[in-house]
Amino acid sequence: MKKRAALPSADWQWENAVAGAAAGLATVTFSHPLDVVRTRFQVYDGRISNVPAYRNTPHALYAIARSEGFRGLYAGFYPAVLGSTISWGLYFFFYSKAKQRYLRNREELSPGLHLASAAEAGALVCFCTNPLWLVKTRLQLQTPNQIRPYTGFHDALRTIIKEEGWRALYKGLMPGLFMQVTHGAIQFTAYEEFRKFLVSSKAQENENTLATAADLLDSVDYATLGASSKLADILTTYPFQVVRSRLQQRPSTTGVPRYIDSWHVVKETARFEGVRGFYRGITPNMLKNVPAASVTFIVYENVLNLLKMSRREY
Repeated sequence: MKKRAALPSADWQWENAVAGAAAGLATVTFSHPLDVVRTRFQVYDGRISNVPAYRNTPHALYAIARSEGFRGLYAGFYPAVLGSTISWGLYFFFYSKAKQRYLRNREELSPGLHLASAAEAGALVCFCTNPLWLVKTRLQLQTPNQIRPYTGFHDALRTIIKEEGWRALYKGLMPGLFMQVTHGAIQFTAYEEFRKFLVSSKAQENENTLATAADLLDSVDYATLGASSKLADILTTYPFQVVRSRLQQRPSTTGVPRYIDSWHVVKETARFEGVRGFYRGITPNMLKNVPAASVTFIVYENVLNLLKMSRREY
């Protein structure tokens, strides 16, 4: 029995990667304008800022659309799509592989091992994708009055390496690493535990203890599971996002960065803005990520089930 439990994970690793990539692409496409708003709120400290002051999320969306048009609402879309697709694909692949490894000699995984699997996957993804998120942040913070603006993704990448060196591509890596590890650990542990509870409850209701999750759960269940797990994640990890965004801002025209390191961001934010500063932009973040998590897991679970059915036919 133990050997059989481990084998499916090995067989389905590539399907997990494909399903994750499809989920990430679907998620970022519809939610990107809120991501732009969130990033601009995150870096606005009320003192010195290259972005305008917005009253709230609807005002920000209206102001950006009016002054910058569709292009402003979708600033940084290419690296966002690239980063999200790669991140989700790698994330589900690494997560599946870690679970497979931990499943050896075990009937099922404990919450602690789900946590370890998600944390491991998050750390690996962070190292692979940090340059993409940095470029995305830089492009999203550009306004019509920007001096020497980047013309696009490739220009931003070349300019950053030329003017700041390749190490600049890894600005915000430490808070990003903490965020990725804790984000994945909290979200996926919550998702797995909620999912297990829901499957068990539905199996008892149907008096069918042999039914699989694919037999018992539908898209509404996956949407609820995704939203609930994401909410738990956001409430605990959001300050890391603020620190990372502030570190990834473009230096001034003299080449001096706004913040030196993560600790500098924390001290300055706490000193001038208090706890509230660490939660700037949380409203558009919730509007973007809670429904986005629902879409992600609906797409992921359904694509994965589809791929499994296709393989069984062969």
